[in-house]
Amino acid sequence: MTAGGPFLRVLAVDDEPPALDELAYHLRADPRVARLHTASDATEALRLLRDGDVDVVFLDIRMPGLDGMELARVLRRFARPPAIVFVTAYDDGAADAFDLGATDYVRKPVRAERLAESLRRVLGSRVVPGHPGAAAHAEPDPAIPVELAGSTRMLPRSAVRWVEAQGDYARLHTADGSHLVRVSLATLAEQWGDAGFVRIHRSYLVQLRLITELRLVNAGYVVFVDETELPVSRRHTRELKDRLVRVAKQDWNR
Repeated sequence: MTAGGPFLRVLAVDDEPPALDELAYHLRADPRVARLHTASDATEALRLLRDGDVDVVFLDIRMPGLDGMELARVLRRFARPPAIVFVTAYDDGAADAFDLGATDYVRKPVRAERLAESLRRVLGSRVVPGHPGAAAHAEPDPAIPVELAGSTRMLPRSAVRWVEAQGDYARLHTADGSHLVRVSLATLAEQWGDAGFVRIHRSYLVQLRLITELRLVNAGYVVFVDETELPVSRRHTRELKDRLVRVAKQDWNR
């Protein structure tokens, strides 16, 4: 396959024919899509998946019978699960999409440039057979749905620098702003621990490698991330120090 040629195998699922036709039209027009299948419900989608692998499923949520969320849970149990991009007219499923590890969450009516962004996210999070630039092992960069300018977008985890608890919600702080999401800090601490995020306080979760300074102030410690001072609770101080030392040793040994 030549460089820049198509290499994604795609399945589009929607029970409304006009919506499915529009989605299929935009996907076929994208040069990164090598093969496209369409299905009008979950049963037909599972039959197509039984007959051949796909790299990504563009999936409506509200469908009769097995809905999109239920189908996504089935797909997660596959030995080689495809990426999931939800395409929906509603934004009330964004939190569930995050829990299911969706690559993106696109609002209807779909636009070609928005689908192009979704395909880019899929390629960035997976090793796709036939992709001329695919590495032997891809580092996943899962995303979390956030509200931005009246639409739902998937914010890459790598863009998050620190997280602040706000009741049952969490505020994700990036280099250029912040986003309030309906996910608890405890959930993010559990899911993002392996990616280098560390709990420094009951109200704060920080990307460890972005800490520029640990300072003793009065009777307690604070850390600095992007010149922002964040408190470190006593119960987390020892673990934080140990992890900072381990990271420093790893960097020295490279």
